[in-house]
Formats: sequence, C-alpha cells, structure tokens
Amino acid sequence: MKVILTHEVSNLGTAGDVVDVKPGYARNFLFRRGLATQWTKGAQKQVDAIAAGRAARAVKSLEEAQSIKGNLEATPVTVTAHAGTGGRLFGAITSTEIAQAVADGGGPSIDRRTIEIPTPIKAVGPAQALVRLHPEVQATVTLDVVAG
Repeated sequence: MKVILTHEVSNLGTAGDVVDVKPGYARNFLFRRGLATQWTKGAQKQVDAIAAGRAARAVKSLEEAQSIKGNLEATPVTVTAHAGTGGRLFGAITSTEIAQAVADGGGPSIDRRTIEIPTPIKAVGPAQALVRLHPEVQATVTLDVVAG
C-alpha cells in the first residue's frame, strides 16, 4: 500500500516521502497517529507542499548543522517537570518540552519533530535525547530533569 508520510518516521522516511508499507501497518499505526495519508494521483500537490514546508524549516547547510550540534552538545539543558515523592514524574518529558527548554536556555530554535527520545523520560535526573539537525548530522542533547 502506498502512503504519503506527513511526519518523519524513524526507519521509514521523512515528511513528503511516498513509501510502500503493509496495509495493517498503515491502518493501525501510521493513519491512526496522523503520520501518513493514503497515496492518490491527486495527492501530488500535498507532497509538494510538505516538501516546501520541510525545506523552509530545515537547516540549510552542513556547516550550520555542525555548529548547532556543537552548541547543543556543549551545554546540558535543564527541564523542569512536576514530580512526586521518590523523583517519579507525573507523566513523561515530551519533545515539545525539550524544544522549549533548549530555546529558554539560550540555545537554537529546533523543531520538536526532529527530537527523538529513545526511552521515555519518567524520572528526575540525567537523560539524553537525539536531535536530527541534518540528514548527515545528529546531536545528542544531555538533559537534566529537575522537579519543579
């Protein structure tokens, strides 16, 4: 089944890509989460609009991505969250909260969709997140989760 990705999906593709997936994966995962739409002949305009939007948000050059990577990896980012006794969070840290914390800490403005959290962050303490700045550049952001 051909689908058009509307968001970046790990190990599958980026927004605007037309990929071929199994029908069950498309129905049960991609469509339900709003990560893809079904491909039709008239959907080419949508693919072009997604590609134009992605190009506007993307980091323009490899050198710029390398400098942003250096800035992100040099300083830890403090994320404040509500926590109960024992340091357990009420919920989990989201990519939106990480992007906001980076911006509040004086770092560059990054798109929340480029942030990937390998394991859910549900406790106070150190953690890490991956930021895809460029197809060839990925930065590991060190997080310091504190109760607030």
